Amino acid sequence: MNFQLEEEHRMLKDLVARFVREELIPREAALLSRAATGKPWELLPDEREQLNDVSKERGLWGLDAPLEMGGFDLPVVAMVGVNEELGKTITPYELPPDSPNLRMLLTSANEEQRIRYLAPYARGETVSAIAISEPGAGADPSAMTTRAVRDADGWTLNGRKIWISRVASADWTIVMAVTDKTKGARGGISALIVDKGTPGFKVDRRIPMIGGVSTYEVLFDDCRVSHSQLLGKEGQGFAPMQARLSTRRVQIAAWCIGRAQRALDMLCEHAGLRHTFGAVLAERQTIQWWVADAATRIHACRLMTYEAAARIDNGEEARSQVSMIKVFATEMAWDVIDNVMQAFGAMGMTCEMPLQQMANETRLMRIYEGPSEIHRWVIARELLGLKR
Repeated sequence: MNFQLEEEHRMLKDLVARFVREELIPREAALLSRAATGKPWELLPDEREQLNDVSKERGLWGLDAPLEMGGFDLPVVAMVGVNEELGKTITPYELPPDSPNLRMLLTSANEEQRIRYLAPYARGETVSAIAISEPGAGADPSAMTTRAVRDADGWTLNGRKIWISRVASADWTIVMAVTDKTKGARGGISALIVDKGTPGFKVDRRIPMIGGVSTYEVLFDDCRVSHSQLLGKEGQGFAPMQARLSTRRVQIAAWCIGRAQRALDMLCEHAGLRHTFGAVLAERQTIQWWVADAATRIHACRLMTYEAAARIDNGEEARSQVSMIKVFATEMAWDVIDNVMQAFGAMGMTCEMPLQQMANETRLMRIYEGPSEIHRWVIARELLGLKR
């Protein structure tokens, strides 16, 4: 059993670490300053363009995209290392393309869709979104009410979706809809691709979230799409959607490892410099235990995440393992960051340090892609042998 990344994947991880250290972390001060004046937590267009140029020049685009589309076809295990390094910065930048939607297209797109959507997406030329949750139907797909009705000319979509990231700027959105309400998640949910600007597809409102980020609510009002927009087979959209969610959950776990590791590094540095009552913080038992517990939980989380990723790469069942790391990683990072904020005292409460943004983003991730309670339910039902 190998507990180390392969050499080429370690080299890639080091390359991403250098990119984060040299290009992303130095931009945090400007982001924090802008956010303090009430501006959105986002890069300016010229900042994003500069980062795109640098990351592309360094060969960091299309890391898990297919070789035939200019990518490197890296396994999920390698991407864990990449996302751990990206998780060490609060600068909101992801290396194109976004892995979850990429992998959903890889498993479901037909040849026409691979040319029209997957290929330019893999090259980082387009932006995508996915619309799953609905008002009153978040983690429960059986409560989904958005309908897609097929006729001779195509599909008609009606309904609402909520908590959608990037949809306002997306070139196309994957929409999960009920196509047979008698079957529900077992054969009654389909995925359709809706292009930006399609009549009847309206971004209804922007929803400000903690941490300065935004999600959106969208409306489908007799939104017409052609038969060619069906992603995969009719009624078989649930399994690819779950595979897509698993990719994001592994990604979230890796981000949390990076967040927690950076917070721990900040604590270790601070503890050796800060004096209280005639001694450095590093000599205080509370600080020592926070450091020890953080290091232990980060190490455990990293091993758990690599194991789950290896299962996915090997085509093995990983449903419970993915739920485990989603719960463990987000709660671990939350606890570590909270302790580090406490150790920094009043300075840890300021908006001048990255800790508060790290905490906000980690808190969001305890809800995104399924709250901890749902994942505990999944794990327990699997162990207890209860039918879904």
